[in-house]
Amino acid sequence: MRLMLLTSGTRGDVEPFAALARYATARGHRVRLGAPEHSGVELSGIDTVGLGMNLHRMVRTHGLSPWTAVRRFRTEIRPGMREMLRAAVRETLAFGPDLVVHHPLVLTAPAVADALGVPRVLTEFVPVATPTREFSAPGTPESVLSTVGAVSPDPGRFNRSTYAVPRGGARLFRADVERACAQLPGGRAPSPAAGSRATLMAVSPHLLPRPADWPDRVHLTGAWHETAPEALPDPAVAAFLRGGPYLVASFGSMAAGDPGARGRAVVASARAHGLRTLLLTGWGGLALPEDSRGEDVLAVPAAPLDVVLPGAAVAVHHGGAGTAHTVARAGVPSVTVPFLVDQHFWGRQLHRLGVAAAPIPYRELTPEALAPAVGEALAHREPARRTGAAVRREQGLRTALDVLTGI
Repeated sequence: MRLMLLTSGTRGDVEPFAALARYATARGHRVRLGAPEHSGVELSGIDTVGLGMNLHRMVRTHGLSPWTAVRRFRTEIRPGMREMLRAAVRETLAFGPDLVVHHPLVLTAPAVADALGVPRVLTEFVPVATPTREFSAPGTPESVLSTVGAVSPDPGRFNRSTYAVPRGGARLFRADVERACAQLPGGRAPSPAAGSRATLMAVSPHLLPRPADWPDRVHLTGAWHETAPEALPDPAVAAFLRGGPYLVASFGSMAAGDPGARGRAVVASARAHGLRTLLLTGWGGLALPEDSRGEDVLAVPAAPLDVVLPGAAVAVHHGGAGTAHTVARAGVPSVTVPFLVDQHFWGRQLHRLGVAAAPIPYRELTPEALAPAVGEALAHREPARRTGAAVRREQGLRTALDVLTGI
């Protein structure tokens, strides 16, 4: 089977597609991956084409926040989306796939699949395109406010209506989709045909039990995670891991606010519980100020989470879908510090499951707030261990490929 995989976004949107590409290729399928450039994901050995949309550069320069998105919409986000949508059509036509598998942001995927007469499959890492009565759409005001207890987390029959918000966002790019589809036979998008043949919800059922009102075409596969030989961290990190109990802090691509103040809060909270601190500074969301340095702290730009997390006592993280699953898979309790969109959703889910403390929005992160939250998380070690064992038994990639080959 010839599979065209199309994704857009940041590292957490690319890594799972890369895992699926390698898994399907190893089982004899012809796979091409269209992905944003400079995502920071290792793509060696994958037939890859670039789709532009360099969010890495924008985040490094301006940070990532809703206000950044508003300010940069016309100058960077819209031009980047326009380039990505056009490239997705061009590269899919050139490949001639039997099946198109795409991220919700790739808004031209339905049109190009229809033009080629092939089925398509939508992939979600966060349930933003599949409505349910059981919870509001992640990232909507209702979802975010419920994280901090400002509204009821269960508005019941109104939950389904919140999924109109992400659909409305897609309408902002309608003209860009039409321009990109000028490359199609006939010079325009075909009339809407049937929807996606299936939806792959690449989420662990142990972190998000399947809502009863999801249709049968939605497959809760488990997270897409590569089982690869563990990459050894650099010698300084390896030595740190052997030095006694420690806390791991990582905010990934988040870079809003004061990274030094956040680093200070993390180190102080770890010390309050007799823990050392491994600070992964990422794209700039964390920094180690001079007054927090010490032999009990190591700050590095990055380290493989699958290596450093299993030995950790606790993790402090932003709550992105990929990181939330990686922390859960490691069996480590955590504190989430959500910045935006789905992170509030995952922070709330982990807390409800009893494997994490209550989320602390990033603007409220202080030593006084974080230290007791770390203590709360440490009390959840046994539930976190059990959840980790269950998540590690999942076969998300195998389940996803079984669905795709059955279409």
